[in-house]
Amino acid sequence: MRALVTGGSGFIGSHVVDKLREHGVRVRIFDTIAPDFGTDADFYQGTLLDLEALGAAMSRIDVVFHLAAVADVKDVFENPHYSENINVRGTINVLEAARRSGIRRVIYGSTTWVYGDVTEQYVDEQTPLSSPSHLYTATKIASEYYCQCYGSLYGLPYTVLRYGIPYGPRARDGAVIPIFVSKALNGEPLTLAGDGAQFRQFVYVEDLAAGNVLALKSIAANKIYNLDGTEKVSIKQIAESTRKLVGEVEIEYVPGRPGDFSGKEISSELARRELGWVPNVNFEEGLQRYIEWFKHRRDKNATEWGQLDDLLREAAG
Repeated sequence: MRALVTGGSGFIGSHVVDKLREHGVRVRIFDTIAPDFGTDADFYQGTLLDLEALGAAMSRIDVVFHLAAVADVKDVFENPHYSENINVRGTINVLEAARRSGIRRVIYGSTTWVYGDVTEQYVDEQTPLSSPSHLYTATKIASEYYCQCYGSLYGLPYTVLRYGIPYGPRARDGAVIPIFVSKALNGEPLTLAGDGAQFRQFVYVEDLAAGNVLALKSIAANKIYNLDGTEKVSIKQIAESTRKLVGEVEIEYVPGRPGDFSGKEISSELARRELGWVPNVNFEEGLQRYIEWFKHRRDKNATEWGQLDDLLREAAG
């Protein structure tokens, strides 16, 4: 089997690439930037706005994992027009290129933020979605509908995966856990938006990547699955756990941000029952793994810069 991963150089995408390779799948990455992790996957550089480039990248491909997106809610808020282009127009370009290329399945990476405006506190895949209050959520819901339309109108099989809040190695620096860890290691106070009571069912990124691979099962065609963690972790708990694992730092409070997802209890029972997916890494263990990775990356960068200084001194001497 050959798979194309859009956004395969990114946080979630790079781990999906790793898991696919572990299962013997031949992988091609489509992204604007080259991967900076060790992989022998093919790399096609391009943008989701280039339909022809997408078509070329899908040559001799069986399945597409569409994970590329403007994923930071803050970035969407600050750059709505660009974000709509990438998140919505980009998705229909992927679907159209897949239709023309005879792709056997498109697996789309959505988000549990789609439940952010429903009135129910306990939600699953059958919960009706409400009109979104944030542009990020709107782009993801629109893309889900595009997948369903291409399935019903053109017979293009799809699977929608609604990700919980991912964390772990390679996370983008602007996410809450990387921010907290970086600040704590620097001895800076940890800032909480609102009262810190908002909770997430965080899901460790390697568990999430494993769920993507399991979505290749035939039973997953034309279905939607939640892939979320099992522990309810408040933002305040994240700060307190970071302080516990890194060292004593202050915790400060500021006003909440627009459109913040207050948290729902999200069922991933369907994924467990049909795909056999269960998250294995508990939150504090995953946080410890991330901290160790973060320190290793920081120390490696410092060592490389130090070696560069030595090399330049030798060349100058």
